[in-house]
Amino acid sequence: MFATPAYAQAAGGAGGAGAIMQFLPLILIFAIMYFLLIRPQQKKVKQHQKMVSELRRGDQIVTQGGIIGKVSKVRDEGELEVEIAEGVKVRIVRSTVAQVLSKTEPAAEA
Repeated sequence: MFATPAYAQAAGGAGGAGAIMQFLPLILIFAIMYFLLIRPQQKKVKQHQKMVSELRRGDQIVTQGGIIGKVSKVRDEGELEVEIAEGVKVRIVRSTVAQVLSKTEPAAEA
């Protein structure tokens, strides 16, 4: 019924290595989540920020709402003026640009 003193003393022998082995699966799960979820998302965010910062007048874009238009003016306050039809211009926030369909080339310096 009761554990003899010899069995009770042998149970606590591996204290330091046992604690590391208990945390090893948690560490592995975090590493896998980092490489499969967090890192690709950070790359995607950086790529989107770069795309938005490189917008110029004349670029054809698609907004997150699905509106296709041509950038007619780039404002410094984080806004764009986009022509969605002939004579119809709307102001949008830069970060709502989802995709750039066609890029214009910068003007050549004389």
